[in-house]
Parts: sequence; C-alpha cells; structure tokens
Amino acid sequence: MKSIKFRQSVGTDQGFTLIELLVVLVVLGLLAGLVGPQVMKHLGESKVKTAKLQIEEIVAALDMFRIDVDRYPTDDEKLAALVQRPNGVDSWNGPYLRKSFVPKDPWGREYLYRYPGENGEVDVYSLGADQQEGGTGENSDIVSWK
Repeated sequence: MKSIKFRQSVGTDQGFTLIELLVVLVVLGLLAGLVGPQVMKHLGESKVKTAKLQIEEIVAALDMFRIDVDRYPTDDEKLAALVQRPNGVDSWNGPYLRKSFVPKDPWGREYLYRYPGENGEVDVYSLGADQQEGGTGENSDIVSWK
C-alpha cells in the first residue's frame, strides 16, 4: 500500500495582519458613508409615495361611501366609517377599503380627516415625518387636494 504524505509549508504565515484588517474596515466605512445617505434618501421618498397612494385609495373609498350613504362620514365617524357601519346608517354597503382596517401613514400615525374640507369636499392628509405643518422632503405634508 502506498502512503500519502502531506506537504507542510514551513515558515508561511496564515491569516491577516492588523493593518490589513484596518484597511478593509476603513474602505467599508467609506462605502457606508457614501452609499448610506443615498439609500436613506430613497427610503424617505418611498414613504412619501406610499402615503400619496394610500390617500388616493382612501379618497376613492370615501367617494364610494358617499354614493351609498348620500354623504361623507362625519368628523365624529372619521375614516373608521369606511370599514365599520356607522350607527343609524342603513344604506352602508362596505367595507369600502380592501383591508378591514384604515391604513396608518408610513410613519405609523392615523391619517387626518376633515369634513367639510377646507380645500375640497373632504380633506385627507398626513403631516409627514415631523408631524408639523409644512416642511420639505419627508417632512412635507401629503394631502388629498394637490
């Protein structure tokens, strides 16, 4: 029977030096510093787009509610009237939203509803990430009337 001999390298270092590891960490840090803000910018933009789409869906549901009930939900009923029959409303034919709940805005807050609206028959809006009127970018108000 033949015996197999393994050849060992004598004197060769295996592994990385501390300097090599630090260089890799610096390069990764630089990449994260350049790429990170761009990713966060797109994340903020996608939240604004999501809010706009949800507001459009809610306004369409409010229009269907109005066709069936001959009025929009009152300020007391709010948007919950789109998924739960309000008291004393016999002609309700909902739920008017695809899901059995009113979605929250992308920042986890309730959409604001005003009837009668100041900018249209009804106003549906979100104050954005900062929850204050006005702002730019992710902090801007997302409204049904623009």
